[in-house]
Amino acid sequence: MSAETTALGLAAVLQAVQIGLAGISMNRDVGAKWNAGPRDAQPEFSPLTGRLRRAVTNHFEGLIFFTIAVVMVSIEDRSNALTVLCAWLYLAARILYIPAYAFAWSPWRSVIWMVGFFATMAMIIFALLT
Repeated sequence: MSAETTALGLAAVLQAVQIGLAGISMNRDVGAKWNAGPRDAQPEFSPLTGRLRRAVTNHFEGLIFFTIAVVMVSIEDRSNALTVLCAWLYLAARILYIPAYAFAWSPWRSVIWMVGFFATMAMIIFALLT
């Protein structure tokens, strides 16, 4: 397995962990009964829960681009030191993004997001140009 696909697999595991963290925080705010129910009405969540839920959504959005980048690099057999570095930068940024968003580290949350985004775009551009 390439470093890029390993990073992609770990990013998927990270996403599952984020969903779990947001779920635990929601349970603490409104109880497991609401969380397991149909969620027809949205209760008021704590700021932490709101940020954790938004971090999950944000990672889904970023994971789509990262998956495209890994597929492009893998299918075209373009893996090299740059794409490996970018893949690990993406994963590290996504790991750091969770506490940065949860604890409102401003402006660091945005800086961390940009590292992951630009690493992903660098992989895509590299695969397109080589």
